[in-house]
Amino acid sequence: MTEHKKIKVTLVKSLIGTVKAHRACAYGLGLRHRQHTVEVVDTPENRGMINKINYLLKVEL
Repeated sequence: MTEHKKIKVTLVKSLIGTVKAHRACAYGLGLRHRQHTVEVVDTPENRGMINKINYLLKVEL
């Protein structure tokens, strides 16, 4: 079984008042509310969502 590299992502700003597509990216990453932290697999798809909403997130490799 191969180990996949993980990225720890925390939602630090509220989703209220953000663009609908940006909220969809947050939900796609599994983030539900402020200060919620998830670990996602480091894939180009997840990197793209993280880059799109980077102003809402804190990212740890």
